[in-house]
Amino acid sequence: MDFQLTEEQLMIRQAARDFAQQECLSGVIERDETQTFPKEQVSKLADLGFMGMMVSPDYGGAGLDTISYVLAMEEVSKIDASVSVCMSVNNSLVCWGLERFASEEQKHKYLTPLAQGKKDGELYIGAFLLSEPEAGSDATSQRTTAIDNGDHYVLNGIKNWITNGNSASVYLVIAQTDIAKGSKGINAFIVEKNWPGVTVGAKENKLGIRGSDTHSISFTDVKVPKENRIGEDGFGFVFAMKTLSGGRIGIASQALGIASGAYELALNYSKQRKAFGKEIMHHQAIQFKLADMATKIEASRLLCLKAAWEKDQHIDYTLSSSIAKVFASETAMWTTTEAVQIHGGYGYVKEYHVERLMRDAKITQIYEGTSEVQRIVISRSILK
Repeated sequence: MDFQLTEEQLMIRQAARDFAQQECLSGVIERDETQTFPKEQVSKLADLGFMGMMVSPDYGGAGLDTISYVLAMEEVSKIDASVSVCMSVNNSLVCWGLERFASEEQKHKYLTPLAQGKKDGELYIGAFLLSEPEAGSDATSQRTTAIDNGDHYVLNGIKNWITNGNSASVYLVIAQTDIAKGSKGINAFIVEKNWPGVTVGAKENKLGIRGSDTHSISFTDVKVPKENRIGEDGFGFVFAMKTLSGGRIGIASQALGIASGAYELALNYSKQRKAFGKEIMHHQAIQFKLADMATKIEASRLLCLKAAWEKDQHIDYTLSSSIAKVFASETAMWTTTEAVQIHGGYGYVKEYHVERLMRDAKITQIYEGTSEVQRIVISRSILK
């Protein structure tokens, strides 16, 4: 196994690092406080080609590998996880699912502008609608229905915790068509936000990633053309599970970036802050914290890269992505908490950034499959 990054991958990482430092750092605290969606930053990500990184150039994408995506996600997440989650959803849950399973007509109509992140000069991104008030970890319990009505489906129901909920132009909606068939009666649909009957609820007031556009979306007798169903009838549950496996690589990379950002801040602070007559980096209690941070972050990085490599090699990466997500997300939560501790009282103050990173870290243990769900996936694999 070659651990050396290619010249192109190194360039992508540096470009993402420069973007995060130059475009995201300024104003990140204010965006968090005011819950402002980072439209300008996401638009600039689109200009860089980072909103459709892994999509073929045939459909407007950058044609990069998953490893490059992991590297870019880490760098952006170090500074602003609200920006990186928009990038993750559009790349992993929307563009990948469409490129892999959509028809050619659907790809040209929807995937091409989504991969570019722009349409007619305006921001054009997607959202993935699976979770419901009573269907989170249990994705088979869909209450949203799509009733076959000849040349179209009639969509009714509510989806919640939707990232990019108000900013997206296109929704990938998972809905139940035939409840008697269970998971085999579930379908996936491409729904446009501006269609009659689509309503965006109030923005959620969240603990972390507060700039991220998280809303509930309701559907009332929405007519969805038959040509907007993804795949064959009953393919929706498989579509959702396969798409989420790739999405977990993105969230694992986000968690890695949050942890890395907190570690770098704590490391720099330890070299400046003095206690008992010397910089706190000279105290063994701090040294051990930093050593453990570095170790867990490096392990998380390798797990993310392994899952990404398997995806690029067309190897089944379901297990690897779950391992990467559960480990990286728990590393993020632990590392950010320790970073606050190293900063002491200053860690509790917004201007030092680590308290925000700690709040942002928590969601990585929850969305796109909780840590408990990841352990179910892992245990099923190892107990075959």
